[in-house]
This record gives sequence, structure tokens and C-alpha cells, in this order.
Amino acid sequence: MKKKKCIAMLLAGGQGSRLGRLTTNIAKPAVSFGGKYRIVDFGLSNCANSGIDTVGILVQYKPLVLNKYVGTGESWDLAVEDGGVHILPPYAGEKGGEWYEGTADAIYHNLDFIDMYDPENVLILSGDHIYKMDYNLMLQEHINRNADLTVSVIEVPWDEASRFGIMSTDDKDRITKFSEKPKNPDSNLASMGIYIFKWKALRKALLEDHDAEKTSHDFGKDLIPKMLAEKKKLFVYRFEGYWRDVGTVKSYYDSQMDLMDDVENIDVFSGDMKVLSNSNMYPPQFIGPDANVNDSLICNGCTVYGSVKHSIIGSGAVVDAGAVVEDSIVLPNAKIGRNCVVKNAIINEGAVTDDNDTIGGDNEEITVYGRARLSI
Repeated sequence: MKKKKCIAMLLAGGQGSRLGRLTTNIAKPAVSFGGKYRIVDFGLSNCANSGIDTVGILVQYKPLVLNKYVGTGESWDLAVEDGGVHILPPYAGEKGGEWYEGTADAIYHNLDFIDMYDPENVLILSGDHIYKMDYNLMLQEHINRNADLTVSVIEVPWDEASRFGIMSTDDKDRITKFSEKPKNPDSNLASMGIYIFKWKALRKALLEDHDAEKTSHDFGKDLIPKMLAEKKKLFVYRFEGYWRDVGTVKSYYDSQMDLMDDVENIDVFSGDMKVLSNSNMYPPQFIGPDANVNDSLICNGCTVYGSVKHSIIGSGAVVDAGAVVEDSIVLPNAKIGRNCVVKNAIINEGAVTDDNDTIGGDNEEITVYGRARLSI
């Protein structure tokens, strides 16, 4: 088997409990996004557009929909010989089976998979981020610096820095300090949860972490601080562009409103690097003669008879006569009943509201209605 310059490992195993009902029946990376995409599309598209043709997807929670959606990886041009997309669920070893105990533990339990490709470098990705990135640019900096680890960072407002893992650096961008959600940050370079490790260095760190007595088996809490203490070569890669962690209901909602409101200045869907998808093909949307649609994104396959304002209506969704949808996200194949009022809400995929119902309201909290009913 040909030795790989870099392979990717996409962490998709968490329960995603902060997304509430959105992940009751579905893994977080498989949740619908932007009307016709799923969250996993962004990481897979970035890999395809960056020429990284070997991707391991580490799953454990509600993997059925994600497995079926990803399939062979053909939709992202990743169905290739000597590579491709691989779904990697937990499995039983000599001591039985168990859930992954942390991000590093998930990679540790897939050492055999990585060893099979014997890569020079390993790219670690999170399955709940929205962004567009050419990983080759980061990889080249990593190689040029002979780094053991390169961490992608983005500048965040100083008043928000305490929410992130913060990297402090010298004048050559070598990491001098890592602080997990510091109360008084001395830098505003936030880790994006995107890492490129030299495989030999990562393999050694994973084996040592597995044998350690006091560890949470987490990259940010354990492996990176330990490598820093050991004076390994750790650098940052400065990313400029739109990036959003959509691990909470509010961030999930806000990021889609960002994309709808400021599409000209947000680079996710612009340029040559396209977001690829395995979404169902739908006919054109139908807007009824008495419908009223303003400042909204209406995807293919939608049927709208009611009123829609500043909202996203996902593929195959229906807004029935007399219904009012405002400042809301209606996920694919959901149905809004007659004379129903939906405001500041997310209607789950395939959910059906009652006629004359009122969902959400004028408060700032976003209401999530229904459980996902999926038909991929």
C-alpha cells in the first residue's frame, strides 16, 4: 500500500447533548444545516478539495443515518482505491468493547487503521464545525517547520477568549503556552480543534496517554499540554475566514442566520472550493399564489402556501396555508400545519406541527420542536 503524506480522522462520536432534540435520533455530524446540507459535508468537502483522499470517521452515537449518508464517499469524490472514506465504530478487543473515553482515546483505538496507511502526518478534525479551509496550506506550513504538531487558530474578540482553548505564541508562531478557557487570557488565538500531527509523534503521545493514570484522554486537556511541557515543536496556523462551532442550539441557529444575512461576506459557499453533499435530489420549490415570502432561503422541493419571513425552509418542507414562519429554521421534510405560527424556532427534520399551533415566541431562547424523523 502506498505511503500517505497525510490522512484525516474526523471525530464524529459524541452524543451532542447540547443540541438537545436535534440529536435525539441522529449523530451530531448528520444534523441538517443550511437547508440542504449536513454538518459532516463541510469537513468531508474540505478534505476532498484539499486532495486528502483517506478519511476515517469515528462514530459511536446513533450512527445509522450518518453511515448511510456518507456511504462510499462518492458524493465527495472520496470513493478511491487505496484510500476513501471509512466509518470506524467502536469494536470489541481482547478485553471487550467500550465507549471512547475522550478525543485522544478515540484515535488511540484506531491505531491499526492509521498504521495500515503509514502516513507521515495525521489531520484531526471535529465533526461539528462550519468553515471552508484548504488543509494543504496548513500542511505545508507544518512540514516546512518540521513541526510535531500544528494547531489551527483563529483570532476571536478579546471578550470572548475565555470561552476557548487559547494559544500563546512567540514571534515565530511557536506555541509557548496553552490555556483551556482562561479567566484572564493573554492571547486571543483560539484553537479551532483542527490539528496536524507528525504521525510518529502522535503515536508515541497516544501510547503514553493510554498508559497514564491521571488523564481524561483529551487532546486539549492532556496531549497538547504534555507535548508542550516536553518541548516538542508546536506551532499555530493562523486561519482567516468564517468558522463556527455549532455544538449548541444557539450557535447552530446563529450560524445559519449568519450565512443567510451576510452571504456576500461569508466565504463558506463562495469560490472554487465547493461544499459537496449527498442530499436527495428535489424538484424546484413551489410557492403558492397566496404565499408571502420575504428575506428567506427556500430550498428545492419546498411547498409554501403561507407566510415566511427571515427564515430557512429546508428541502422538501411544507408551509401550509395560513401558517406564519418568522426568524426560524425549518429542517428538511418537516411540515408546518395550517394557521400555525412559528417564531424563533427550529422545526426538526421530518417533524409535523399541529394546525393552529404556536411554537416559539418573542423571547431570545430558541425553541426546538419535535424529534427528527429521517428518510435518507
